[in-house]
Amino acid sequence: MTEKVWFITGTSRGFGREWAKAALERGDRVAATARDTATLSELINDYGDAILPITLDVTDRAADFAAVARAHEHFGRLDVVVNNAGYGQFGFVEELSESDARDQIETNVFGALWVTQAALPYLRVQGSGHIVQVSSIGGITAFPNVGIYHASKWALEGFSQALAQEVAPFGVHVTLIEPGGFSTDWAGPSSRSAQPLPDYAEAHAKVEEWRATRWSAPGDPAASARAILKVVDAENPPLRVFFGSAPLEMARTDYEQRLKTWEQWQPVSELAQG
Repeated sequence: MTEKVWFITGTSRGFGREWAKAALERGDRVAATARDTATLSELINDYGDAILPITLDVTDRAADFAAVARAHEHFGRLDVVVNNAGYGQFGFVEELSESDARDQIETNVFGALWVTQAALPYLRVQGSGHIVQVSSIGGITAFPNVGIYHASKWALEGFSQALAQEVAPFGVHVTLIEPGGFSTDWAGPSSRSAQPLPDYAEAHAKVEEWRATRWSAPGDPAASARAILKVVDAENPPLRVFFGSAPLEMARTDYEQRLKTWEQWQPVSELAQG
């Protein structure tokens, strides 16, 4: 297997850290970005020159382009670009402030978009490469209290599906990773919460009770490393792939209901055509 060069955002913890470690352990090289590269000290000590730590806030477009250029100059090529940086914004839709909404989109959507745009010229010239977008089961379905997070992941899914068709002629692949519940920092210290409204207090309590049972056995991010290596090593990688056992049934239930509703209302749809 040919050694790969990775560019991974958000490597301080969670999926980003585990995937960087898995790549390094098998002999690949990794440009690892984080807001604070001090969090990467253990990986630097363990893997030396195989890792290039880069301080990066993905919401800064110019910094994204500079970071990708630095990685390419340092390693000479890019093979796998992983847009992992992001966080979860909690709050009912009515509760979200303008800052809550804009910050979520800036990080989860525009951060991934800028890094993608920065990497594509190198991948197109190479005639190869793989862009991996970390989405979520929340990128194809939606639950209460994370509406703006869903909006960010649905946007990521949309532009990535279009992107896959645009870059296929250049030999570049795109994959959306759609994890279910995992023991990452997504809902921990890195998450943010809107100021709750008293009128939603009962609804919040019900959502939290339901959420606690929905992901009763969250996945292990370290175990996901085996899966991501399978994806990036595939000759024909998928556009979408779930991580975890729960998402498939959730998606099946949701999409069956969508089809049922569309079919039920098809006579009205045809009325609209005139």
